[in-house]
Amino acid sequence: MPAPRTSAPPRRELTAREAEALRALLAARAGASGPRPAAPRRKTPAKKRRKAARRRPAVRTPRERGPWRTRLLVVGLATLLVPVLTVLLAPATSAPGSATVAADPASLALAARSTLLQDADAYRRLQAEVTARRAELQAAVEAERAARDAVAAEQVTVGSAAADLYRASAVGRMPVLGLEATTPGTAPDVLYAQALADRAAGEREAAVVRAERATAAARVAAERVTAAQDAVDAAAAQARTVLAGVRDTVDALGPAVAAQLAALDTVPAAGAQQERNTAALQRWQASLAELASAGIEPPPAAALADPASLPDGFSPALDAAGQPVPGVAWAVVGNRPVTVLPAETVAAVSSALSRLGRPYSAGATGPDAFDCGGLTASAWLLAGYDLPATAAGQWAAAAVVPASQLQVGDLVVSDGGADVALYVGEGQVVGASAATYQVGVRPLPGDARAVRVTLPAPATPNAPLPPSASGRGACGALPAPAGPVSPAWGGWSNGRIPAEALCPVARGHALRCDAAAGYAALGRAYAAAFGSPLCITDSYRSMAAQADAFRRKPALAAVPGTSNHGWALAVDLCGGINVAGTPQWTWMTEHAGQFGFVNPDWARPGGEKPEPWHWEFGHFL
Repeated sequence: MPAPRTSAPPRRELTAREAEALRALLAARAGASGPRPAAPRRKTPAKKRRKAARRRPAVRTPRERGPWRTRLLVVGLATLLVPVLTVLLAPATSAPGSATVAADPASLALAARSTLLQDADAYRRLQAEVTARRAELQAAVEAERAARDAVAAEQVTVGSAAADLYRASAVGRMPVLGLEATTPGTAPDVLYAQALADRAAGEREAAVVRAERATAAARVAAERVTAAQDAVDAAAAQARTVLAGVRDTVDALGPAVAAQLAALDTVPAAGAQQERNTAALQRWQASLAELASAGIEPPPAAALADPASLPDGFSPALDAAGQPVPGVAWAVVGNRPVTVLPAETVAAVSSALSRLGRPYSAGATGPDAFDCGGLTASAWLLAGYDLPATAAGQWAAAAVVPASQLQVGDLVVSDGGADVALYVGEGQVVGASAATYQVGVRPLPGDARAVRVTLPAPATPNAPLPPSASGRGACGALPAPAGPVSPAWGGWSNGRIPAEALCPVARGHALRCDAAAGYAALGRAYAAAFGSPLCITDSYRSMAAQADAFRRKPALAAVPGTSNHGWALAVDLCGGINVAGTPQWTWMTEHAGQFGFVNPDWARPGGEKPEPWHWEFGHFL
């Protein structure tokens, strides 16, 4: 049985100042239809906020957390407003500074996650717009280049004609001047030459017109380039603003809320994998709880980049050789130092851990399935950093960290740049694995190299990693076996796979994510051939569904716990595929193998139990 989820940290009480802020905000909303304030409070410019962040003390008061904290409290307490309103709006009877309202960190974490996901989606849309605008810019640049080439060509034509005309004699320019009454026999030749001269003059005039038009077209093309560049700049500026907003949100989370954020979306794993996942999550939550108890809030990354210039209350973190570690700091809790990570790193680690148990799918970046680069890119995007979606791209884009200075949150790249995960301490990483088909905690790879996202990016891309000798593929994919293999995966037993660990293929149907990707590609090819989608009647079967099928159709259904449907790797199809010899079935036998699906020997016509409708992903025992 999967281990139970970790319990929530103790609730934090709202201070009187926070309660007063919340009461004021509610009152302002209630009076929204009345007179408005004379002028809104002016926002602090981003540059001033960054400078202020570097001076921020280690322990911040509620007022110093900023207006976002108050808004988050309102959203997080949405489900509690009815009982809370009574307390907030009643006359105060407690002493100043005493707690008045119980604030649930889990509710605040839900509100924070919603805000971060919305901002991340907005950023992705803006990035897509930037990409589209850059394509338009490139097209405009090419059009301008073509227009300028046309101008140059027409100018050469006009210039050459003008030069010829300048060098010609008067009779050469106007042959009719050569007519003489004494030699009437030459008149036809002269008139012919004049006709040619007139034609040449017309061509020169046409060339001048073409040159003028080409020049005008070049001006229009240049204006289009300027407009396209402005559109790129505007979209990029919006994207930067959204990303800065994500960092502001992350900076206001606080360790107690971040601890809850780490456990919001986890999916139970099985056996030893669940034990590793739970231990890593609990260890992370305990470290954040220690900071929260001491009143220490992680500062923004910019404040920790230089060990020689840290906020008050922090000292440089040192490695085993006594060298300062950039990007992190030490604070004192009790009588011992503890490592304090940037607020952005805390958010990235919590976001990655919140995806534990989610399915692996090649090329996926979330929110429900990931590959290795997609998981780390998604986690860091929710922390305010835009990374490439591949392991090699992330290695090239961030600052290299010596093995002696490895810290929680660092990106760990292995297998020659084919795999990447997030370091979570104690010699472990969290990543999306193609070997287990899920997000999970596993040991630090032996060939690991690390980069730190929160440090300034290198001036030039990091040197490529040496080739891997492991023989593994992207994201730790195991080499293809020489013969049949067991269909078991993820550590679950047949029919006991959580629905969240699967990828949907149709309404009410799901498969393991690689099988789902193969099914989707198969469906596109089938639709192109027949003009209609694949018809599916069955996919993953839970143990209860297998028992029901066996009870209803004992001659057809497999014994519960033995069906490949229970591994989420088999489908039953209809629409003609279910009848041997039809065009649809024949097409499947010829093409389905290209997408990983086979009609096994026992299910083919003449087999042990013919089932032309039954197709499986791969070859199994």
